[in-house]
Amino acid sequence: MKKSLLAILSLVTAVSIAGCGAAEQTTSTPQSGGDAKPKVYTTIYPLEYVAKRIGGEHVEVTNMIPLGVEPHDYEPTAKDMVALANADVFAYNGSGLELWVDKAVSNLDKNKTVIVNASEGLDLLKASKDEHDHEGEAATEEHAKEQHDHDHGEFDPHVWLDPMKLKAQAEKVKNTLAQKDQAHAADFEKNFAQLAADLDKLDQDFNTMVSAAPKKEFMTSHSAFSYLAKRYGLEQVAISGLNPADEPSPGELKSLVEHVKEHNISYVMFETLVSPKVAEVIAKEAGVKTATLNPLEGLTEDDVKAGRDYLSIMRDNMETLKVALN
Repeated sequence: MKKSLLAILSLVTAVSIAGCGAAEQTTSTPQSGGDAKPKVYTTIYPLEYVAKRIGGEHVEVTNMIPLGVEPHDYEPTAKDMVALANADVFAYNGSGLELWVDKAVSNLDKNKTVIVNASEGLDLLKASKDEHDHEGEAATEEHAKEQHDHDHGEFDPHVWLDPMKLKAQAEKVKNTLAQKDQAHAADFEKNFAQLAADLDKLDQDFNTMVSAAPKKEFMTSHSAFSYLAKRYGLEQVAISGLNPADEPSPGELKSLVEHVKEHNISYVMFETLVSPKVAEVIAKEAGVKTATLNPLEGLTEDDVKAGRDYLSIMRDNMETLKVALN
């Protein structure tokens, strides 16, 4: 992966050098109108969603990660990197989610592209090194190596699952768009206000649902829902850590099955874009049901065809949790 990424970055550098004559004429002066729409590139679906909601008809938004691809597994191609070099705005989630982004950012022309680290300055949760209770089981050398290889950094990056944190990220995008295209700043403010109202209502409805639920604990495939759990006073029990590729050991599986039984958990929830195999095994052994909880790391083709978006999927999540917590 490192070799392929270095090759990509070398190609981007070569393209930049070849076009240096044009680059010298590029100015950082914000756009004030004209036919060209600012090109906005994003790294995950939630940022694509807010950029489209805020920018509306005035921007051209491209999400770099293809439909149905898990962002933890994504690696940009040479074509992706060359396209990114033409972006006016590049918004990424940060907090360790996109392992490739630092080197990509270092190759962008800062006079042309405004770069937005959408989680910078937010109150972030520390990444848990081990989401399972090992019940005293010592990790093997191989298991420890896997934990290291899948370590995405100090913080949990799944901030968008707290609607109020997504609102804060959206405000960063709005401010950047207004900087790049001052002629439409008023439209960006209006669109952001509507988006903020929608997120406030979602937050209010989540609070109402959770306050009426008799249970506060839920089990899910990987540790993507910590921000949602903290926001609404819930407790997440995760089968694997921040990277869904991690899998529990046989001892951990046994412990998780016992946890489901002892804590009267009715559903084991798996996620879109992730194999349900382990969740189904735990549910079968514990004699409980499974359900889908969507971490919104990306959309599928079926989601797009059905017209699903961040708000509708989060409301689906709310209904799923409502059943699981009752």
